Amino acid sequence: MARVVVAGRLVAAVASVVLLGGAVVGCGSGEQGEVAASEGAVRTSPIAGQLAGLPTTVDGAKIVVGKPDAPRTAQVLVDPKCGHCARFEEAGGESLLKLAVAGQVKIEYLLASFLDRDGASGSAKAVNALRASADAGKFAEFHAAVFASQPRGKFTDELLLKIADRVPGLRGADFDAAVKDETYKGWVAEAEQGFEATGAQATPMVLVEGKPVGSRDGSLFDAGAFTQALKGAGIGGSS
Repeated sequence: MARVVVAGRLVAAVASVVLLGGAVVGCGSGEQGEVAASEGAVRTSPIAGQLAGLPTTVDGAKIVVGKPDAPRTAQVLVDPKCGHCARFEEAGGESLLKLAVAGQVKIEYLLASFLDRDGASGSAKAVNALRASADAGKFAEFHAAVFASQPRGKFTDELLLKIADRVPGLRGADFDAAVKDETYKGWVAEAEQGFEATGAQATPMVLVEGKPVGSRDGSLFDAGAFTQALKGAGIGGSS
């Protein structure tokens, strides 16, 4: 089980999450959790068609998805090779994206790559490819497909390009070169620093106004429960 240590104003909030839920599951440094069982299969999100129209911007170390005038903002902290993050994206993450499609929230993704050790997991390669997809306005679709296709082994250029094949309009000379040449390697490091600056040492985590929403012992991995947790944070309706 991964430790969660959050500095400053987040300490009390994280403590309350832990106390409410008992054992907490997540990916911490050197621990990626149970990985997805895609075994090389490439999958897309069941809501991929809805994600195609979501606006995407790059704001420093963050990738922002959703309508600019959305009333609330949520931060999502994930590592592409974290098995628990893949579970979250399939459940709570999809619920959050549906609310973004409805214009009720903007999502700021902080993409970590702390599970990568000398390229052993390919997290950094995946984050680089995700950054490249933002340039093409295809981040939301590609992000969902990357987590849905999380391999038992590491992310490779070949796998990332196969995943990109499933996102209409993403493949092209610029994107392919960015993946193969790791064009955004510097940005990947910046994104990792942005993740570390939150004080979080485990993923997945969702923050609204600096406070964690949902718990890694349950609601993050249950679409209905996480939707209710978001309502409690003022996203998608009143609690």
